[in-house]
Amino acid sequence: MTPDQARFVFEFLLPQLESEHATTRKILSSVPHELSSVPHELSSVPHEKESYRPDPKSKSALELARHIAVVEIWFLDAVINRRFGDADQLPAPVSTCHEIAQWYAENFTYRMPILNELSNDDLAARVNFIDLRKDPAVAYLNIAIRHSVHHRGQLSAYLRPMGARVPAIYVESADEPFPGNDGSTLAAEQPPPAF
Repeated sequence: MTPDQARFVFEFLLPQLESEHATTRKILSSVPHELSSVPHELSSVPHEKESYRPDPKSKSALELARHIAVVEIWFLDAVINRRFGDADQLPAPVSTCHEIAQWYAENFTYRMPILNELSNDDLAARVNFIDLRKDPAVAYLNIAIRHSVHHRGQLSAYLRPMGARVPAIYVESADEPFPGNDGSTLAAEQPPPAF
């Protein structure tokens, strides 16, 4: 990939990364922390806080939230540094999905200006991914998006069994209809989000 091609790919992927990040943050923030946050009619759901898992082989909601946040930041750091280092660990006080969502947002926001300052040559530089592949740095933005979207889908499927509302991911959900589909007149004022 030439440096100019890397810039083109970067300009194509960056808005997608930002859009998907906002949605992922919304899903992370939707995980109920305590049973008291679960609606009364669903309070018999057999789980405690963020330890819910649909199967013993599945990650818990909290484990999945940690994985999503830490790995996305790890991929962004690999693009910035043009190498994969150790993945950041969440600081000790970060112990709930809401706190993970905040950490995720802060760390993502911190990295955006750094990503935007990368040169075309930086974006085209080959990066070794744990000896499995060696791609241009910019390609790892695409992998970061796909990885987060995949695991976000898993976590969003946990929400309703946990008694939480499922926020809109692309346009709407049963719990968060698009304006206009819920009887309001906002549809003409607010076009559907791009994705």
